Amino acid sequence: MLQKAETAESGDTVTPEQAIKDPFVLEFLGLKDEYSETDLEAALIQHLTDFLLELGDDFAFLGRQKRLRIDDTWFRIDLLFFHRRLRCLVVIDLKVGRFSYADAGQMHLYLNYAREHWMKEGENPPVGLILCAEKGTAEAHYALDSLPNKVLAAEYQMVLPDEKVIANELKKSRVQLEERRMSRIQSDST
Repeated sequence: MLQKAETAESGDTVTPEQAIKDPFVLEFLGLKDEYSETDLEAALIQHLTDFLLELGDDFAFLGRQKRLRIDDTWFRIDLLFFHRRLRCLVVIDLKVGRFSYADAGQMHLYLNYAREHWMKEGENPPVGLILCAEKGTAEAHYALDSLPNKVLAAEYQMVLPDEKVIANELKKSRVQLEERRMSRIQSDST
């Protein structure tokens, strides 16, 4: 059993896109209409157990406001996690507003530093997550695509979607699953 556990199965591998969901629902924080990045971070730390559940399995909290110095400038990484299945650091930068291409550059800087100074032997390169209130899909695509570091942008929501929206999404998912099933049956019969 131990020997089998040492060899990776094809189903064991996971990509950052699979491990990090989008959007996150942060209703449990109780933040109202106006709040700062500091308020958001403090609420996440105060509700760390709930936040870890929202992030998903395999995340381990390493710290907040992790300081790094580049030349004569000090920077602070909002949140630092380790993902067990990805076997890498996950750097989270919180944004109360809309995602901007400048956020990608800032995260790229953080990841380069983390790779050089914090990564341990045997770990995969760090992954960056820009957690923002709003994400323009096209801007995120052009800002994040083909970077040498893996940087993802995900939205967070402070309230659960309306019940009708959830019901419609479930209905669409059922239709898509049924279409896939029928397509598979047709391809198997040919």
